[in-house]
Amino acid sequence: MRIISGTCKSRQIHAPKNLPVRPTTDLAKEAIFNVMVNHFDLESVRVLDLFAGTGNISYEFASRGAAGVTSVDKNLYCVEFIRKTARDLHFDALLAFRADAFKYLANTGETYDIIFCDPPFDMEAVEEIPALVFKHQRLKPEGWLIVEHSRDHDFSHVPHFYQWRKYGKVNFSIFKEPDPAAEDTPNPVSI
Repeated sequence: MRIISGTCKSRQIHAPKNLPVRPTTDLAKEAIFNVMVNHFDLESVRVLDLFAGTGNISYEFASRGAAGVTSVDKNLYCVEFIRKTARDLHFDALLAFRADAFKYLANTGETYDIIFCDPPFDMEAVEEIPALVFKHQRLKPEGWLIVEHSRDHDFSHVPHFYQWRKYGKVNFSIFKEPDPAAEDTPNPVSI
């Protein structure tokens, strides 16, 4: 995996082969970051990366100067790898915690501009994540929840659904609070 843009642009990250992860492909990562760049100033955002795995998404935000990046994974080896890589790359705004993502959402008092969530594709409780985020008000105004998922999941019926994006075999569903000033709710976008 590589960092696409920012202070560590083109830097290759070599994760240990024994980590139980499925990193987001570079193609899909570049595409979803291009979408985010059109909606956010990535240098001022506070980000929560759930099911962070290798830290692939966290490093991309940190390289682009995010104000704060919190990486959460329940696997100790993943968290240790993220911490080591953050130290090596001098990503001082990146913090990694070992925690269950569902419990973290329920118990943290923090709010975020972007919550990126890449759970295992076979996780049965994946549709509970948007409900937890909005129930506990974990997004700042205008914030986005982005869930990476397989084609087997259809989130279009889930409250707060905003857009669906597809890049190769990777799917992203984006959720946000509806804009009360908007005349119409935007139609889901598929690319």
